[in-house]
Amino acid sequence: MKFKIVARILGLLLIFLAVAMLLPIPFSLYYGDSDYIALLISSGISLSVGIIPLLIRKNEKEKKELRAKEGFAVVTLAWIVFSAFGALPFVIDGAIPSYTDAFFETMSGFSATGATILTDVEAMPHGLMFWRSLTHWLGGMGIIVLSLAILPFLGVGGMQLFKAEVPGPVVDKLSPRITETAKILWSVYVLFTAGETILLMLGDMSFFDALCHSFGTMATGGFSTKNASIGSYGSAYIDYVIFIFMVIAGTNFSLHYRMLKGSFRAVWKSEEFRFYISIIIGATLLIGIDVYARNYTNIFETLQYTLFQVAAIITTTGYGTADYETWSSSSQAILFLLMFVGGCAGSTGGGMKVLRFYLLFKFVYSEIVKLIHPQAIVPVRIGGTVVDRKVMTNIAGFFVLFMIITGFGIIIMSYMGLDFPSAAGAVAATINNIGPGLGQVGPTDNYAFIPTGGKWLLSFFMLVGRLEVFTVIILLAPSFWRK
Repeated sequence: MKFKIVARILGLLLIFLAVAMLLPIPFSLYYGDSDYIALLISSGISLSVGIIPLLIRKNEKEKKELRAKEGFAVVTLAWIVFSAFGALPFVIDGAIPSYTDAFFETMSGFSATGATILTDVEAMPHGLMFWRSLTHWLGGMGIIVLSLAILPFLGVGGMQLFKAEVPGPVVDKLSPRITETAKILWSVYVLFTAGETILLMLGDMSFFDALCHSFGTMATGGFSTKNASIGSYGSAYIDYVIFIFMVIAGTNFSLHYRMLKGSFRAVWKSEEFRFYISIIIGATLLIGIDVYARNYTNIFETLQYTLFQVAAIITTTGYGTADYETWSSSSQAILFLLMFVGGCAGSTGGGMKVLRFYLLFKFVYSEIVKLIHPQAIVPVRIGGTVVDRKVMTNIAGFFVLFMIITGFGIIIMSYMGLDFPSAAGAVAATINNIGPGLGQVGPTDNYAFIPTGGKWLLSFFMLVGRLEVFTVIILLAPSFWRK
Protein backbone atom coordinates (compact mmCIF):
# COMPACT_ATOMS: atom_id res chain seq x y z
CA MET A 1 0.00 0.00 0.00
CA LYS A 2 1.40 3.40 -1.03
CA PHE A 3 0.32 5.23 2.13
CA LYS A 4 1.94 8.55 1.22
CA ILE A 5 -0.01 8.82 -2.03
CA VAL A 6 -3.24 7.87 -0.27
CA ALA A 7 -2.59 10.46 2.46
CA ARG A 8 -1.78 13.20 -0.07
CA ILE A 9 -4.97 12.60 -2.05
CA LEU A 10 -7.04 12.58 1.15
CA GLY A 11 -5.34 15.82 2.14
CA LEU A 12 -6.29 17.42 -1.19
CA LEU A 13 -9.87 16.23 -0.81
CA LEU A 14 -10.01 17.62 2.72
CA ILE A 15 -8.87 21.02 1.41
CA PHE A 16 -11.69 20.83 -1.13
CA LEU A 17 -14.11 20.07 1.74
CA ALA A 18 -12.82 23.12 3.62
CA VAL A 19 -13.66 25.32 0.63
CA ALA A 20 -17.10 23.70 0.27
CA MET A 21 -17.87 24.57 3.91
CA LEU A 22 -17.69 28.26 3.00
CA LEU A 23 -20.53 28.02 0.47
CA PRO A 24 -23.38 28.04 3.05
CA ILE A 25 -22.07 31.20 4.76
CA PRO A 26 -23.91 33.68 2.44
CA PHE A 27 -27.22 32.01 3.37
CA SER A 28 -26.31 32.20 7.06
CA LEU A 29 -25.57 35.93 6.78
CA TYR A 30 -28.65 36.63 4.63
CA TYR A 31 -31.01 35.05 7.15
CA GLY A 32 -29.21 36.62 10.13
CA ASP A 33 -28.06 33.35 11.68
CA SER A 34 -24.84 32.91 13.65
CA ASP A 35 -23.94 29.44 12.36
CA TYR A 36 -21.40 30.97 9.97
CA ILE A 37 -18.95 30.99 12.89
CA ALA A 38 -19.13 27.19 13.21
CA LEU A 39 -18.72 26.83 9.45
CA LEU A 40 -15.63 29.08 9.45
CA ILE A 41 -14.03 27.23 12.36
CA SER A 42 -14.78 23.84 10.78
CA SER A 43 -13.38 25.01 7.46
CA GLY A 44 -10.20 26.18 9.19
CA ILE A 45 -9.77 22.85 11.00
CA SER A 46 -10.33 20.88 7.78
CA LEU A 47 -7.89 23.08 5.86
CA SER A 48 -5.19 22.78 8.53
CA VAL A 49 -5.44 18.98 8.71
CA GLY A 50 -5.63 18.69 4.91
CA ILE A 51 -2.37 20.59 4.43
CA ILE A 52 -0.37 18.27 6.72
CA PRO A 53 -0.04 15.31 4.28
CA LEU A 54 1.01 17.72 1.51
CA LEU A 55 4.00 18.84 3.59
CA ILE A 56 5.44 15.32 3.60
CA ARG A 57 8.39 15.12 1.23
CA LYS A 58 7.69 13.08 -1.88
CA ASN A 59 9.61 9.85 -2.35
CA GLU A 60 10.93 10.06 -5.90
CA LYS A 61 11.49 6.30 -6.01
CA GLU A 62 7.82 5.65 -5.32
CA LYS A 63 5.74 5.48 -8.49
CA LYS A 64 2.89 7.95 -8.72
CA GLU A 65 0.50 5.63 -10.53
CA LEU A 66 -2.39 4.43 -8.41
CA ARG A 67 -3.21 0.75 -8.35
CA ALA A 68 -6.64 -0.73 -7.64
CA LYS A 69 -5.55 -1.22 -4.01
CA GLU A 70 -4.95 2.49 -3.45
CA GLY A 71 -8.11 3.33 -5.39
CA PHE A 72 -10.29 1.29 -3.03
CA ALA A 73 -8.55 2.76 0.01
CA VAL A 74 -8.86 6.38 -1.15
CA VAL A 75 -12.54 6.12 -2.03
CA THR A 76 -13.61 4.43 1.21
CA LEU A 77 -11.43 6.58 3.44
CA ALA A 78 -12.55 9.75 1.61
CA TRP A 79 -16.17 9.10 2.55
CA ILE A 80 -15.20 8.47 6.19
CA VAL A 81 -12.95 11.54 6.37
CA PHE A 82 -15.53 13.79 4.72
CA SER A 83 -18.22 12.60 7.14
CA ALA A 84 -15.90 12.93 10.15
CA PHE A 85 -14.95 16.53 9.36
CA GLY A 86 -18.26 17.43 7.73
CA ALA A 87 -19.97 16.75 11.07
CA LEU A 88 -17.94 19.47 12.84
CA PRO A 89 -20.19 22.45 11.95
CA PHE A 90 -23.22 20.76 13.57
CA VAL A 91 -21.31 19.97 16.78
CA ILE A 92 -19.47 23.32 17.07
CA ASP A 93 -22.69 25.28 16.51
CA GLY A 94 -24.59 23.07 18.95
CA ALA A 95 -27.39 22.30 16.48
CA ILE A 96 -26.49 18.61 16.91
CA PRO A 97 -24.52 18.40 20.19
CA SER A 98 -23.75 14.68 19.98
CA TYR A 99 -20.86 13.83 17.65
CA THR A 100 -22.40 10.39 17.01
CA ASP A 101 -25.62 12.04 15.83
CA ALA A 102 -23.70 14.61 13.77
CA PHE A 103 -21.60 11.90 12.10
CA PHE A 104 -24.74 9.85 11.37
CA GLU A 105 -26.43 12.90 9.81
CA THR A 106 -23.36 13.80 7.75
CA MET A 107 -22.72 10.25 6.54
CA SER A 108 -26.40 10.14 5.64
CA GLY A 109 -25.82 13.30 3.62
CA PHE A 110 -22.64 12.32 1.75
CA SER A 111 -23.95 8.81 1.06
CA ALA A 112 -27.19 10.38 -0.28
CA THR A 113 -29.23 8.31 2.17
CA GLY A 114 -31.45 10.93 3.80
CA ALA A 115 -31.92 9.16 7.15
CA THR A 116 -32.08 11.80 9.88
CA ILE A 117 -31.90 12.06 13.65
CA LEU A 118 -33.46 15.55 13.63
CA THR A 119 -36.89 15.87 15.19
CA ASP A 120 -37.34 19.49 14.06
CA VAL A 121 -35.54 20.22 10.80
CA GLU A 122 -37.07 23.68 10.46
CA ALA A 123 -35.45 24.82 13.72
CA MET A 124 -31.96 24.41 12.23
CA PRO A 125 -30.18 27.62 11.13
CA HIS A 126 -30.09 28.19 7.37
CA GLY A 127 -26.33 27.89 6.92
CA LEU A 128 -26.25 24.43 8.48
CA MET A 129 -29.45 23.45 6.71
CA PHE A 130 -27.81 24.36 3.40
CA TRP A 131 -24.62 22.49 4.37
CA ARG A 132 -26.75 19.45 5.19
CA SER A 133 -28.30 19.53 1.70
CA LEU A 134 -24.97 20.33 0.03
CA THR A 135 -23.46 17.13 1.45
CA HIS A 136 -26.15 15.29 -0.54
CA TRP A 137 -25.26 17.04 -3.77
CA LEU A 138 -21.51 16.51 -3.41
CA GLY A 139 -21.88 12.86 -2.43
CA GLY A 140 -24.57 12.11 -5.00
CA MET A 141 -22.43 12.33 -8.11
CA GLY A 142 -19.41 11.46 -6.03
CA ILE A 143 -16.64 13.21 -4.18
CA ILE A 144 -13.98 11.47 -6.21
CA VAL A 145 -15.72 12.03 -9.55
CA LEU A 146 -15.97 15.74 -8.70
CA SER A 147 -12.31 15.80 -7.77
CA LEU A 148 -11.36 14.14 -11.05
CA ALA A 149 -13.35 16.84 -12.84
CA ILE A 150 -11.74 19.84 -11.14
CA LEU A 151 -8.36 18.48 -10.00
CA PRO A 152 -6.59 17.19 -13.14
CA PHE A 153 -3.50 16.24 -11.14
CA LEU A 154 -5.56 13.40 -9.67
CA GLY A 155 -6.02 12.11 -13.21
CA VAL A 156 -3.01 9.86 -12.80
CA GLY A 157 -4.51 6.53 -11.85
CA GLY A 158 -7.91 8.20 -11.85
CA MET A 159 -9.63 5.22 -13.43
CA GLN A 160 -8.97 3.20 -10.27
CA LEU A 161 -10.83 5.82 -8.22
CA PHE A 162 -13.61 6.06 -10.79
CA LYS A 163 -14.15 2.29 -10.85
CA ALA A 164 -14.15 2.09 -7.07
CA GLU A 165 -16.79 4.78 -6.66
CA VAL A 166 -19.20 4.86 -9.62
CA PRO A 167 -22.23 2.67 -8.80
CA GLY A 168 -23.07 -0.29 -11.00
CA PRO A 169 -21.57 -3.53 -12.31
CA VAL A 170 -19.96 -1.81 -15.32
CA VAL A 171 -18.27 1.56 -15.79
CA ASP A 172 -19.35 3.61 -18.80
CA LYS A 173 -16.56 5.88 -19.99
CA LEU A 174 -17.86 8.72 -22.16
CA SER A 175 -14.37 9.90 -23.08
CA PRO A 176 -10.95 8.25 -23.38
CA ARG A 177 -9.73 10.57 -20.60
CA ILE A 178 -11.24 9.89 -17.20
CA THR A 179 -11.12 13.58 -16.26
CA GLU A 180 -13.22 14.41 -19.33
CA THR A 181 -15.72 11.71 -18.37
CA ALA A 182 -16.00 13.22 -14.89
CA LYS A 183 -16.52 16.71 -16.32
CA ILE A 184 -19.25 15.46 -18.67
CA LEU A 185 -21.11 13.71 -15.84
CA TRP A 186 -20.88 16.74 -13.58
CA SER A 187 -21.95 19.13 -16.35
CA VAL A 188 -25.14 17.09 -16.88
CA TYR A 189 -25.64 16.93 -13.10
CA VAL A 190 -25.35 20.71 -12.72
CA LEU A 191 -27.63 21.35 -15.71
CA PHE A 192 -30.46 19.21 -14.31
CA THR A 193 -30.02 20.71 -10.83
CA ALA A 194 -30.36 24.22 -12.22
CA GLY A 195 -33.38 23.22 -14.31
CA GLU A 196 -35.20 21.70 -11.36
CA THR A 197 -34.42 24.70 -9.15
CA ILE A 198 -36.01 27.07 -11.68
CA LEU A 199 -39.11 24.89 -12.10
CA LEU A 200 -39.60 24.60 -8.33
CA MET A 201 -39.33 28.37 -7.96
CA LEU A 202 -42.08 28.70 -10.58
CA GLY A 203 -44.18 26.64 -8.15
CA ASP A 204 -43.81 29.39 -5.51
CA MET A 205 -40.98 27.67 -3.65
CA SER A 206 -38.30 30.03 -2.30
CA PHE A 207 -34.86 29.99 -3.92
CA PHE A 208 -33.33 28.51 -0.76
CA ASP A 209 -35.88 25.69 -0.53
CA ALA A 210 -35.82 25.06 -4.28
CA LEU A 211 -32.03 24.74 -4.33
CA CYS A 212 -31.93 22.47 -1.27
CA HIS A 213 -34.67 20.21 -2.65
CA SER A 214 -32.96 20.09 -6.06
CA PHE A 215 -29.76 18.99 -4.32
CA GLY A 216 -31.72 16.25 -2.57
CA THR A 217 -33.52 15.17 -5.74
CA MET A 218 -30.59 14.98 -8.15
CA ALA A 219 -28.45 13.23 -5.53
CA THR A 220 -31.42 10.92 -4.75
CA GLY A 221 -30.76 11.90 -1.15
CA GLY A 222 -34.00 13.16 0.35
CA PHE A 223 -33.03 15.75 2.97
CA SER A 224 -35.80 18.35 3.07
CA THR A 225 -35.98 21.79 4.65
CA LYS A 226 -39.45 20.92 5.98
CA ASN A 227 -40.47 18.55 8.77
CA ALA A 228 -43.23 17.08 6.58
CA SER A 229 -40.87 16.79 3.58
CA ILE A 230 -42.44 17.56 0.17
CA GLY A 231 -45.90 16.87 1.60
CA SER A 232 -45.72 20.17 3.49
CA TYR A 233 -46.25 22.10 0.24
CA GLY A 234 -49.47 20.32 -0.71
CA SER A 235 -48.83 21.09 -4.38
CA ALA A 236 -49.46 18.66 -7.22
CA TYR A 237 -47.20 20.79 -9.45
CA ILE A 238 -44.23 20.47 -7.06
CA ASP A 239 -44.92 16.75 -6.61
CA TYR A 240 -44.80 16.09 -10.35
CA VAL A 241 -41.72 18.27 -10.95
CA ILE A 242 -39.79 16.40 -8.26
CA PHE A 243 -41.18 13.08 -9.52
CA ILE A 244 -39.81 13.75 -13.02
CA PHE A 245 -36.38 14.70 -11.70
CA MET A 246 -36.27 11.72 -9.34
CA VAL A 247 -36.81 9.44 -12.35
CA ILE A 248 -34.10 11.38 -14.21
CA ALA A 249 -31.67 11.06 -11.29
CA GLY A 250 -32.32 7.32 -11.11
CA THR A 251 -31.40 6.91 -14.80
CA ASN A 252 -27.87 6.24 -16.07
CA PHE A 253 -26.30 9.68 -16.59
CA SER A 254 -24.50 8.54 -19.71
CA LEU A 255 -27.96 8.15 -21.31
CA HIS A 256 -28.78 11.75 -20.37
CA TYR A 257 -25.58 12.92 -22.02
CA ARG A 258 -26.39 11.04 -25.20
CA MET A 259 -29.93 12.41 -25.15
CA LEU A 260 -28.66 15.97 -24.76
CA LYS A 261 -26.37 15.29 -27.73
CA GLY A 262 -29.50 14.48 -29.77
CA SER A 263 -29.42 10.68 -29.60
CA PHE A 264 -32.93 10.13 -28.20
CA ARG A 265 -33.05 6.57 -29.53
CA ALA A 266 -30.10 5.60 -27.32
CA VAL A 267 -32.26 6.17 -24.25
CA TRP A 268 -35.17 3.96 -25.28
CA LYS A 269 -32.85 1.34 -26.79
CA SER A 270 -31.41 0.79 -23.32
CA GLU A 271 -32.89 -2.45 -21.99
CA GLU A 272 -32.09 -1.38 -18.44
CA PHE A 273 -33.99 1.91 -18.86
CA ARG A 274 -37.05 0.16 -20.30
CA PHE A 275 -36.99 -2.34 -17.43
CA TYR A 276 -36.64 0.55 -14.95
CA ILE A 277 -39.66 2.39 -16.36
CA SER A 278 -41.66 -0.85 -16.49
CA ILE A 279 -41.01 -1.46 -12.77
CA ILE A 280 -42.21 2.08 -11.92
CA ILE A 281 -45.38 1.70 -13.99
CA GLY A 282 -46.09 -1.83 -12.71
CA ALA A 283 -45.56 -0.94 -9.05
CA THR A 284 -47.67 2.20 -9.41
CA LEU A 285 -50.56 0.21 -10.88
CA LEU A 286 -50.39 -2.51 -8.22
CA ILE A 287 -50.24 -0.04 -5.32
CA GLY A 288 -52.67 2.39 -6.96
CA ILE A 289 -55.35 -0.28 -7.31
CA ASP A 290 -54.78 -1.29 -3.70
CA VAL A 291 -54.96 2.19 -2.12
CA TYR A 292 -57.64 3.66 -4.40
CA ALA A 293 -60.82 4.40 -2.43
CA ARG A 294 -59.22 2.85 0.67
CA ASN A 295 -56.88 5.82 1.26
CA TYR A 296 -57.79 8.44 -1.35
CA THR A 297 -60.93 10.02 -2.71
CA ASN A 298 -60.26 10.06 -6.45
CA ILE A 299 -58.05 8.53 -9.12
CA PHE A 300 -55.99 11.70 -9.69
CA GLU A 301 -55.06 11.97 -6.03
CA THR A 302 -54.21 8.26 -6.00
CA LEU A 303 -51.98 8.62 -9.05
CA GLN A 304 -50.22 11.69 -7.63
CA TYR A 305 -49.26 10.10 -4.31
CA THR A 306 -48.61 6.60 -5.60
CA LEU A 307 -46.36 7.70 -8.46
CA PHE A 308 -44.37 9.95 -6.15
CA GLN A 309 -43.80 7.33 -3.46
CA VAL A 310 -42.90 4.58 -5.93
CA ALA A 311 -40.34 6.88 -7.59
CA ALA A 312 -39.03 8.10 -4.21
CA ILE A 313 -38.38 4.53 -3.09
CA ILE A 314 -37.00 2.90 -6.26
CA THR A 315 -34.69 5.85 -6.97
CA THR A 316 -33.77 5.78 -3.25
CA THR A 317 -34.52 9.50 -2.91
CA GLY A 318 -36.76 8.99 0.09
CA TYR A 319 -38.85 12.17 -0.14
CA GLY A 320 -42.36 11.84 1.21
CA THR A 321 -45.78 13.20 0.29
CA ALA A 322 -47.78 10.45 2.00
CA ASP A 323 -47.46 8.24 5.05
CA TYR A 324 -47.24 4.89 3.27
CA GLU A 325 -47.44 3.11 6.63
CA THR A 326 -51.18 3.84 6.53
CA TRP A 327 -51.34 1.85 3.28
CA SER A 328 -52.08 -1.87 3.28
CA SER A 329 -49.37 -4.41 4.12
CA SER A 330 -49.28 -5.57 0.47
CA SER A 331 -48.47 -2.03 -0.74
CA GLN A 332 -45.79 -1.68 1.95
CA ALA A 333 -44.33 -5.04 0.88
CA ILE A 334 -44.02 -3.80 -2.72
CA LEU A 335 -42.26 -0.63 -1.54
CA PHE A 336 -39.93 -2.72 0.67
CA LEU A 337 -38.89 -4.82 -2.35
CA LEU A 338 -38.37 -1.68 -4.43
CA MET A 339 -35.87 -0.49 -1.81
CA PHE A 340 -33.50 -3.25 -2.89
CA VAL A 341 -33.95 -2.67 -6.64
CA GLY A 342 -32.70 0.92 -6.58
CA GLY A 343 -31.85 3.09 -9.58
CA CYS A 344 -30.01 2.32 -12.80
CA ALA A 345 -26.27 1.66 -12.96
CA GLY A 346 -24.43 4.95 -13.47
CA SER A 347 -27.16 6.95 -11.73
CA THR A 348 -27.00 8.67 -8.35
CA GLY A 349 -29.50 6.12 -6.99
CA GLY A 350 -28.65 3.51 -4.39
CA GLY A 351 -29.90 -0.05 -3.99
CA MET A 352 -28.57 -3.07 -5.85
CA LYS A 353 -29.32 -1.43 -9.23
CA VAL A 354 -31.87 -2.26 -11.90
CA LEU A 355 -29.20 -3.65 -14.24
CA ARG A 356 -28.13 -6.32 -11.75
CA PHE A 357 -31.69 -7.52 -11.28
CA TYR A 358 -32.33 -7.48 -15.01
CA LEU A 359 -29.23 -9.57 -15.72
CA LEU A 360 -30.02 -11.95 -12.86
CA PHE A 361 -33.49 -12.56 -14.28
CA LYS A 362 -32.01 -13.28 -17.70
CA PHE A 363 -29.39 -15.55 -16.15
CA VAL A 364 -32.04 -17.55 -14.25
CA TYR A 365 -34.07 -17.87 -17.44
CA SER A 366 -31.02 -19.13 -19.35
CA GLU A 367 -30.34 -21.73 -16.64
CA ILE A 368 -33.95 -22.96 -16.79
CA VAL A 369 -33.68 -23.31 -20.58
CA LYS A 370 -30.45 -25.30 -20.15
CA LEU A 371 -32.18 -27.68 -17.73
CA ILE A 372 -34.88 -28.33 -20.33
CA HIS A 373 -32.42 -28.45 -23.24
CA PRO A 374 -29.01 -29.57 -21.85
CA GLN A 375 -27.25 -29.13 -25.21
CA ALA A 376 -28.54 -25.59 -25.78
CA ILE A 377 -26.20 -22.62 -25.63
CA VAL A 378 -28.14 -19.72 -24.10
CA PRO A 379 -25.82 -16.80 -23.38
CA VAL A 380 -27.02 -13.80 -21.36
CA ARG A 381 -27.22 -10.79 -23.66
CA ILE A 382 -27.92 -7.12 -23.15
CA GLY A 383 -28.14 -4.69 -26.03
CA GLY A 384 -27.20 -7.49 -28.39
CA THR A 385 -23.90 -8.05 -26.58
CA VAL A 386 -23.08 -11.26 -24.71
CA VAL A 387 -22.44 -10.56 -21.04
CA ASP A 388 -19.10 -11.95 -19.88
CA ARG A 389 -19.36 -14.83 -17.43
CA LYS A 390 -17.08 -12.92 -15.05
CA VAL A 391 -19.62 -10.10 -14.88
CA MET A 392 -22.40 -12.54 -14.02
CA THR A 393 -20.21 -14.14 -11.33
CA ASN A 394 -19.50 -10.70 -9.88
CA ILE A 395 -23.23 -9.84 -9.86
CA ALA A 396 -24.15 -13.14 -8.19
CA GLY A 397 -21.44 -12.64 -5.57
CA PHE A 398 -22.56 -9.06 -4.98
CA PHE A 399 -26.18 -10.17 -4.52
CA VAL A 400 -25.30 -12.92 -2.03
CA LEU A 401 -22.93 -10.69 -0.02
CA PHE A 402 -25.45 -7.84 0.00
CA MET A 403 -28.19 -10.08 1.39
CA ILE A 404 -25.88 -11.67 3.98
CA ILE A 405 -24.86 -8.24 5.31
CA THR A 406 -28.51 -7.15 5.34
CA GLY A 407 -29.55 -10.29 7.23
CA PHE A 408 -26.86 -9.94 9.89
CA GLY A 409 -27.69 -6.24 10.19
CA ILE A 410 -31.34 -6.99 10.91
CA ILE A 411 -30.37 -9.53 13.58
CA ILE A 412 -27.98 -7.08 15.29
CA MET A 413 -30.51 -4.24 15.24
CA SER A 414 -33.12 -6.61 16.70
CA TYR A 415 -30.73 -7.40 19.57
CA MET A 416 -30.58 -3.65 20.21
CA GLY A 417 -34.28 -3.60 21.00
CA LEU A 418 -35.95 -2.79 17.66
CA ASP A 419 -38.97 -4.81 16.60
CA PHE A 420 -38.58 -6.80 13.39
CA PRO A 421 -40.32 -4.33 10.99
CA SER A 422 -38.24 -1.46 12.41
CA ALA A 423 -34.97 -3.44 12.34
CA ALA A 424 -35.59 -4.64 8.78
CA GLY A 425 -36.73 -1.17 7.70
CA ALA A 426 -33.72 0.58 9.26
CA VAL A 427 -31.16 -1.77 7.70
CA ALA A 428 -32.87 -1.83 4.28
CA ALA A 429 -33.27 1.96 4.26
CA THR A 430 -29.62 2.62 5.14
CA ILE A 431 -27.79 -0.03 3.12
CA ASN A 432 -29.91 0.90 0.09
CA ASN A 433 -29.39 4.64 0.79
CA ILE A 434 -33.09 5.49 0.99
CA GLY A 435 -33.66 7.12 4.39
CA PRO A 436 -37.20 6.35 5.57
CA GLY A 437 -37.95 2.70 6.24
CA LEU A 438 -40.72 0.88 8.05
CA GLY A 439 -42.01 0.69 11.61
CA GLN A 440 -40.32 3.13 14.00
CA VAL A 441 -38.20 4.57 11.16
CA GLY A 442 -41.12 5.10 8.77
CA PRO A 443 -41.73 8.19 6.60
CA THR A 444 -43.07 10.30 9.50
CA ASP A 445 -40.42 9.15 12.01
CA ASN A 446 -36.65 9.53 12.44
CA TYR A 447 -33.58 7.69 13.77
CA ALA A 448 -33.07 9.73 16.96
CA PHE A 449 -34.15 6.84 19.23
CA ILE A 450 -31.63 4.36 17.80
CA PRO A 451 -28.92 3.41 20.37
CA THR A 452 -25.44 4.86 19.87
CA GLY A 453 -24.02 1.53 18.66
CA GLY A 454 -26.92 1.20 16.24
CA LYS A 455 -26.23 4.63 14.73
CA TRP A 456 -22.59 3.74 14.07
CA LEU A 457 -23.63 0.41 12.56
CA LEU A 458 -26.23 2.07 10.31
CA SER A 459 -23.63 4.69 9.30
CA PHE A 460 -21.41 1.79 8.21
CA PHE A 461 -24.31 0.34 6.19
CA MET A 462 -24.79 3.70 4.45
CA LEU A 463 -21.13 3.64 3.43
CA VAL A 464 -21.31 0.00 2.31
CA GLY A 465 -24.41 0.68 0.23
CA ARG A 466 -23.11 3.87 -1.37
CA LEU A 467 -19.79 2.30 -2.37
CA GLU A 468 -21.29 -0.94 -3.67
CA VAL A 469 -20.24 -3.33 -0.86
CA PHE A 470 -17.01 -4.71 -2.37
CA THR A 471 -15.19 -1.37 -2.22
CA VAL A 472 -15.64 -1.24 1.57
CA ILE A 473 -15.57 -4.94 2.49
CA ILE A 474 -12.29 -5.53 0.65
CA LEU A 475 -10.57 -3.15 3.10
CA LEU A 476 -11.55 -5.44 5.98
CA ALA A 477 -9.53 -8.34 4.55
CA PRO A 478 -6.07 -8.62 6.22
CA SER A 479 -4.53 -9.70 2.91
CA PHE A 480 -5.50 -6.36 1.37
CA TRP A 481 -2.94 -4.55 3.50
CA ARG A 482 -0.11 -7.03 2.95
CA LYS A 483 2.50 -6.66 0.25
